[in-house]
Amino acid sequence: MSDLGVIGSIGVMIVAAALLMPLARRLNVPSIVLYIVTGLALGPIGFDILGHEALGGHGQGQGGETAVAVAAEIGIVLLLFLVGLELSLDKIRSVGKVAVTAGLGQVVFTAVIGFGVTWAMGFTVMESIFIATALTFSSTVVVVKLLDQKKDLNALYGRIAVGIFLVQDLVVVVALTFLAGLGEPEAFDLAGVAGGLGQAFLGMIAMLVIALVAARYLLVKPMAWVAPSPATAMIWSLSYCFAFVLGAEWLRLSPEIGAFLAGISLAQLPMAHELRRRVHPLMNFFIAIFFIALGAQMELAAATQNWLPAVVLSLFVIIGNPFIFMFIIARGGYSERTSFMTSVTVAQISEFSFIFMAVGLSAGLIDEAILSLVTVIGLITIAVSSYMILYNEPLYEWVRKWGLLRPFRAAQKDDEKPPPEMSGHIIIVGMNAMGRYLVEQLHGKGETTLAVDVDPGKLRDLPGKTLVANVDYTAVLEEIALEKAKLVISTLRIEATNNLLAYRCQKAGVPTAIHAFDASVVETLRQFEVDYLIDPKKVWLSETAAKLREMGVRLS
Repeated sequence: MSDLGVIGSIGVMIVAAALLMPLARRLNVPSIVLYIVTGLALGPIGFDILGHEALGGHGQGQGGETAVAVAAEIGIVLLLFLVGLELSLDKIRSVGKVAVTAGLGQVVFTAVIGFGVTWAMGFTVMESIFIATALTFSSTVVVVKLLDQKKDLNALYGRIAVGIFLVQDLVVVVALTFLAGLGEPEAFDLAGVAGGLGQAFLGMIAMLVIALVAARYLLVKPMAWVAPSPATAMIWSLSYCFAFVLGAEWLRLSPEIGAFLAGISLAQLPMAHELRRRVHPLMNFFIAIFFIALGAQMELAAATQNWLPAVVLSLFVIIGNPFIFMFIIARGGYSERTSFMTSVTVAQISEFSFIFMAVGLSAGLIDEAILSLVTVIGLITIAVSSYMILYNEPLYEWVRKWGLLRPFRAAQKDDEKPPPEMSGHIIIVGMNAMGRYLVEQLHGKGETTLAVDVDPGKLRDLPGKTLVANVDYTAVLEEIALEKAKLVISTLRIEATNNLLAYRCQKAGVPTAIHAFDASVVETLRQFEVDYLIDPKKVWLSETAAKLREMGVRLS
């Protein structure tokens, strides 16, 4: 890789992953597994295109890191930032007793049993602690992607699973803080460790207080000011993230902790949802670099030497973790089906497991053989559990048929009550004077309205449902239930967005009324068969009202 140069090496990584992507999609293989396999193929145990040293090999020290290693670190920082963006206080409060009980209970049981198993297989105490900790976390990224693919994120078991992952994410940050407080292994002594842990946790608490105070008093007005420009808002949010990363490093904490706390701070703002959508593609790129580099650093000899522990511990995660969750969730009064479906989602180790091990390796607490072992466990468990989640319905019927769930004595009832989906609603995009007027009039006449704008300030005090979002994103169209809408109205003066929205409404067969703010946009909108062009040169209030009445909408 040193011959290729850093840019060339990153290019090889991305091109190789892109070439394998069609096969991975055909086999329903998660992207994380694809990236690690790509790294294996490009690293020393594959074609040896990527050199270990050029990846910023551990032990070189901070100054020896290459741009590839820095890019991988940025990916992890952005991942923790994105996870923090999911943790609004409302979500934390709504996680529920079952998520807290199951999340913490599983962490304790898996850590204790995992430590006993690994120690019995001949690993040292420190190695056993790291391996057992790595086994406790389940993959938020993999599971959320698969549940979204199955359209089960809003199912009861999907909501419980996401709540459990939120609890586990908080445990990850505590574990990283603990690791930061241990210091260098050569300097281990009881007083030094106690002092280091105290300093680390005090630093984390101080940063958490700063994050929450900033969210409450300092960020609201500046972020509302830049909200009309989503690109500027994203740059500001990333700057805020890396300011916390610098603060964490100044306090000798892990940079991931700073990114996580910055995400929590921004998660309290109305525009957090839009920020998540914008950061996600950037994070995906850097995460790909991290996992490809991780796979490239695997040692074949170490992986071969530890094949029996890898198989045993993989089976423990695939079978043991679901059993633990099944028992805990069933005790919470949930049905057999819900308990089983939720339990199946945790049958893998997490991307945070790799992060935790990488931090331990950098600190000199474990060696690359242990990292390789956990990487193999990750490959096995993520791949197997992906198919378990995708085919959870037939799997449930099979285990139920053989009576394998009877010992858990779960309730035999139907507790699945999916939240009501939007249907027959009117979507109004763009909260200028025209948009706000239409929302108020339509809602006043009994219509179900959903107002959408990128600026949370423009949605303030409006009746009906509101959403801070950009309709250019496909995920937003799914969230606003475009295909089930009664009518879509755009009052925007943005030609590209109006054209794209008109095209998508045409494909979905949804009636549209689009603001023809200039003569130059009329022809294109007619090509998309827009039902009504709002002409600003005419008395738009009365004419729009008349046309909407013709389209079956009640409006004075």
